[in-house]
Amino acid sequence: MILYPMIELLDGRCVSLFRGRTEEPQIWHLDPVEKAKSFVEAGAQWLHITDFDAMSGDERNADLIREIILTAGIQVQLGGGFRSLERIAYWIDQGVGRIVVGTLALLQSDIVKEAAKLFPDQIVLAVDVYEGVVVSDGWREKSSFTPSAFLKAFENVPFAAIIVTDIDADIGDAEDSVALITQLASETRTPVIARGLARTLDDLSRLKYVPFVSGVLIGRALFDRSIDIEVAMEVFKPDGEVQAKFI
Repeated sequence: MILYPMIELLDGRCVSLFRGRTEEPQIWHLDPVEKAKSFVEAGAQWLHITDFDAMSGDERNADLIREIILTAGIQVQLGGGFRSLERIAYWIDQGVGRIVVGTLALLQSDIVKEAAKLFPDQIVLAVDVYEGVVVSDGWREKSSFTPSAFLKAFENVPFAAIIVTDIDADIGDAEDSVALITQLASETRTPVIARGLARTLDDLSRLKYVPFVSGVLIGRALFDRSIDIEVAMEVFKPDGEVQAKFI
């Protein structure tokens, strides 16, 4: 299982949002570039970045994201505001390892299917679920799709991964959210990444053994130090992994 430390950007700052509310950000007074480097030093293989400004068409974080890509030294998975094939192609050309699409998949699924074919193993589908249906536009708009029906609409599309976020997890029973992600993971052959369920090390330990889930996104818990990334990386080591000894 892969741990994806997450940096969420708003106006050039690291933030955490409650259920996508950009008007009430929790601001972390840390340099995003230095924070990215600290994740790399801890052994992270991937870095996930969400650009909240880009969701409204504002590219103010573009230079900062490019700097992170150039200096982090690991693969970057980028989400936020992807509404066209041209923008997807642009950021892949800038060195992004994977592009995350959600709203575009709901509104213009043909573009997403084309992107997945043009950029194999580089397009990630975001499935954001609230009150039993898929939502878009920063979790503000409800669709008519159940998450299972949404996945079915993209059956056989060569996505690199699918990120499942149960927005109800912020206020509901975590066990219900784990059950939802387990169900959706069993319905697709694409690797599933869980988001929003890792608040403690116990959560991570539980998720490690959820069938068909290949990764976990962690944001707020790393910033408020509920989870230490170096300890989390140890949790995600394969059972029985032995360190080589050199004489």
